[in-house]
Amino acid sequence: MDWLTNAADDFMNLFRAGAETFVDLVTGIVPLLIMLLVAMNALIRLVGEERVELIAKKSSKNPLTRYFVLPVIGTFALANPMTLSLGKFLPEKYKPSYYAAASYSCHTHNGLFPHVNPGELFVFLGIAAGITTLGFETTELALRYFLVGVFTNFLRGWVTDLTTYYVSKQQGVKLKETVDL
Repeated sequence: MDWLTNAADDFMNLFRAGAETFVDLVTGIVPLLIMLLVAMNALIRLVGEERVELIAKKSSKNPLTRYFVLPVIGTFALANPMTLSLGKFLPEKYKPSYYAAASYSCHTHNGLFPHVNPGELFVFLGIAAGITTLGFETTELALRYFLVGVFTNFLRGWVTDLTTYYVSKQQGVKLKETVDL
């Protein structure tokens, strides 16, 4: 009967460990995320939504601002999934490319800015736990994750631009070069 008692105890220990992790999240990361969200919403209100929209429109003029700047600003200020909504300010031909860049940025910003995609923070935290176990700092990991992500955002946007151009030409589809709001 000892094996049955041990099995029941092990089963309950699984839930105890889950409860401990939950308490750590509620007392650690959740208040931080709430404060970051409050700060970002306050910043958008102070700057003004019109100015945020103007930044998005001006960013559409070249690939560097379209796939480096706009996804970073959008992800930081609006978080996932609202950063994708900035694509509405871009001409039709750039919307697929912006989506490719911005959707990826919602993953790679988590280390430095946990508020952008709290639902997937566990991925970064899992890697960070391994790095911490090895005795390394997580700040460098977060910075590298961010920088690689920003560079990859640009590549994803640029390659999608080329792909969209190729497919639209192949299919005989003319994409709009203006923005309809």
